[in-house]
Amino acid sequence: MEQSCPEVQKHSNICDVLQILGAKWAFLVIDELQKGPQRFKQLQRSVAVVKTQSLTDTLRHLEQTGIVRREVFPTVPVTVEYSLTEKGQDFHGVLKEMDRWALKWRIRDSQA
Repeated sequence: MEQSCPEVQKHSNICDVLQILGAKWAFLVIDELQKGPQRFKQLQRSVAVVKTQSLTDTLRHLEQTGIVRREVFPTVPVTVEYSLTEKGQDFHGVLKEMDRWALKWRIRDSQA
C-alpha cells in the first residue's frame, strides 16, 4: 500500500499498521503461514484465489516489512521456504479477533 494516511496523530498507529499490512492479500498469506513454513507452490495452492504475481508481490512486501522470512536452501534445484517472523506470528491474535468479529456480524446481518 503506497498511499499515505492523513497526518492525524491519533490515528498514526493504525496508519503504520496499514502501511505494513495493507497489501491486498497480506492477511490471507499471513493466515496461511500461521500453519507453518511453506514453499511458494504450496502457498500458491493454499491461496488459489491469489494470482502468481500478486502472491510474489505480497511476499516481497511482507518480507521487506519484517513479517515474513524467506529462506533459501542450497539444494539442486534451489529450495525457497517462507515462514512468519516473530513479528508476523504476533499478528495471529489480531487475525483471530477479526475472524470472530466477521462471524458475529455476518450472522446478525443475514438475520436482518
